[in-house]
Amino acid sequence: MNENNTVQYNEDNIKTLEPREHVRLRPGMYIGKLGDGSASDDGIYILLKEVIDNSIDEFRMKYGKKIEVKIKDGRVVIRDYGRGIPLGKIVEVVSIMNTGGKYDDGAFKKSIGLNGVGTKAVNFLSEYFQVKSVREGKMRRAEFQDGKLIELHDEAETTERNGTEITFIPDETIFINYKFRSEYVERMLRNYSYLNLGLKIYYNGEVFESQNGLKDLLEEEIDSEI
Repeated sequence: MNENNTVQYNEDNIKTLEPREHVRLRPGMYIGKLGDGSASDDGIYILLKEVIDNSIDEFRMKYGKKIEVKIKDGRVVIRDYGRGIPLGKIVEVVSIMNTGGKYDDGAFKKSIGLNGVGTKAVNFLSEYFQVKSVREGKMRRAEFQDGKLIELHDEAETTERNGTEITFIPDETIFINYKFRSEYVERMLRNYSYLNLGLKIYYNGEVFESQNGLKDLLEEEIDSEI
């Protein structure tokens, strides 16, 4: 090989990316394959799962017995009725890597997500993302575009019940021609209900809840194979 045609590798090739840049450049490291929503393990369903997992954690800590999920035209809204993110930290919780309340058992003795990445990845991979938190008659929200903060609203009084609401629209430059398929979303929510007795999940006019937990799951699997 002619030495003049060799590829150069030197200090200039070494780069350090900010967390947001890294997630957007290598999303597969955080959410697996991207896909367009035609398979149940495509990335847009992982985004959905990452947000719902936080709401499930609130339920398991015995705060809030229902979760509302709305999906329309690619826009996802997930509202739980847990304790709500501390109002002074709503930006950090959804945008600063390795930041969260689950690194000890002070606030969460039971938790699905422990690494402080999930919701941040959803934010960084969304063309629009909003977090709203309600705590004890006070509400605060923050809006992001492509993972960058565009507006942090002041605290305001509210009559809404405690809890957290996350709104996001996946970035179409990353999730090409994506579409949420109701059958995959419903299967995910149904499985959540099987594993969390007493929880009600509302989705586009339907309610998912289980009276017998894993027994219901087993019966459904058997019925689907007949």
